[in-house]
Amino acid sequence: MHHLTLEVLDAAFGWLKRTAAAGIDNVTWQDYAQHREANLVDLHARLYRRAYRAMPSRRQYIPKPDGRQRPLGIAALEDKIVQRALGEVLNAVYEQDFLGFSYGFRPGRSQHDALDALAVGIDRMKVNWIVDADMARFFDTASHEWLLRFVELRIGDPRVLRLIRKWLKAGVMEDGVQWPTEEGTPQGAVISPLLANIYLHYVFDLWAQRWRRHATGRVILVRYADDIVVGFSHEAEAKRFVTELRARLAQFALSLHPDKTRVLEFGRFAVRNRAMLGLGKPETFDFLGFRHIAGVDRHGYFQLQRKTRRDRLRMALRKIKESLLRRRHDPVSEQGRWLGRVVRGYFAYHAVPTNFRSLAAFRHYVLDLWRRSLNRRSHRDRTTWDRISRIAADWLPSPRILHPWPTVRFAVNHPRWEPGA
Repeated sequence: MHHLTLEVLDAAFGWLKRTAAAGIDNVTWQDYAQHREANLVDLHARLYRRAYRAMPSRRQYIPKPDGRQRPLGIAALEDKIVQRALGEVLNAVYEQDFLGFSYGFRPGRSQHDALDALAVGIDRMKVNWIVDADMARFFDTASHEWLLRFVELRIGDPRVLRLIRKWLKAGVMEDGVQWPTEEGTPQGAVISPLLANIYLHYVFDLWAQRWRRHATGRVILVRYADDIVVGFSHEAEAKRFVTELRARLAQFALSLHPDKTRVLEFGRFAVRNRAMLGLGKPETFDFLGFRHIAGVDRHGYFQLQRKTRRDRLRMALRKIKESLLRRRHDPVSEQGRWLGRVVRGYFAYHAVPTNFRSLAAFRHYVLDLWRRSLNRRSHRDRTTWDRISRIAADWLPSPRILHPWPTVRFAVNHPRWEPGA
């Protein structure tokens, strides 16, 4: 707890997003910044005399790609500050413990690092089967008791444990009614990703690491938060892994989704084997926004192909359509500048090799939405495809691949190949 100094709290406040929504305290970043030093001194004093009280999170729902609603908890500003500060302290402890195949919400690791590791593992190792494991409502069902027991294995200061317990038990506020939280971690809270990694480190990572040491074939592991993909050489081991994983998770109040957890044939021989049996193309699986496909290149050799998930593409276009409706009467130049930022941001994540067609389709649909929006501004406005194409040439980037091949970037980030990495 002594690492939670006034300077760390001040840095944590500076790291928070300025435009984030306010919690139930209705205090924004700008409000708190008006008396920044006095507020942080008071917060620091309350932390050390145990007068700090965690506030309930404000419940808000955001749409998921499949049409359902994802519940998020928006914490009060001071809770965000303390969680961000304590997260920095705990990261210094747990980064020494976390394993190499865990990528989610860790310093210096991104979603593309996880995607590269998976692609290189499938390409270089003898992977013939994939386990696409989906945990059922992990953030809603994780056990508070088990989480605190896991934290106690490395953290001895009872004041830190008391803070984590306060955040877990703070509850949520929805429509003016406060609901207690007896299980799960507050999804959307600053501290939740770290707590999830701690939980899954002990429940899954250490167990899976031991499991694969006793496997007869190759086993590759990639985990990003609660998204898990495991590659196997042998079908029997893949099925045995799922059976034993289901039993392992049940011991810690978790479960696998019965419909979304699959064992599928994948890899360099999947196309040939299924064609010989008349089973059609190999099944695909989704990971971090991309559909992974066992395909072939123009020379007929195996190639892992990645394409943007259709539901993610449709969701992005739906948001653009809604925003264009609000910006309909803005000058065309302002709309163009805004759309250019949106398209560049989309390309920055999705412009991976083998995904060019999805990028081109996204830009085409954005152009169509923009053309329709301009036509609705006036009965006399008839924006043709030729005109919108000329306008877009000034504002929207053309589709092009921005990311290198996974093997190239992985070799740069990991210059010495290590089988356990």
